[in-house]
Amino acid sequence: MLTRPGSLAPSLPFARRAVALGLTLLALACSGCVERRYTVRTDPPGALVFINGEEAGISPVSVNYEYYGDRRVTIQAEGYQTIHTELPIRAPWWDNALTGFVSENLIPFTLRDEREFRFTLAPGVTPPTGDLIGRGLQLRQEALQPAPPRPGPFRRFFAF
Repeated sequence: MLTRPGSLAPSLPFARRAVALGLTLLALACSGCVERRYTVRTDPPGALVFINGEEAGISPVSVNYEYYGDRRVTIQAEGYQTIHTELPIRAPWWDNALTGFVSENLIPFTLRDEREFRFTLAPGVTPPTGDLIGRGLQLRQEALQPAPPRPGPFRRFFAF
């Protein structure tokens, strides 16, 4: 479309630039992000923390994650009882199945979901020496017993 000088209709190159600028601004506005992190703290600090069977580090330890749900946590420290527990990590209202796309993609700033879990370690209990020796002797007697006979290949195949 050609326009005469002095007319009010925009020129074609100007319209293309405006569309390109609008698309660029839209792309920049769609750069939202959600950062998720939880921290495990122990009293006393310095305990070894395992999350879902994998070593996470020495407490206090922070872990970034992508998905909500329960985590199996094991906390060990020398001289203290070991803690086995599950951490329930539920999604906040702004990051659920219905609003997740908007909070992840369309909000132009970073949302942070930071959580903290605290554990107090109880001192370890050492059993009396007599009990330990008795358990050791019992295990030795069980180990010296002959193993039960193994079924032949035919019986093993049919599991009877």
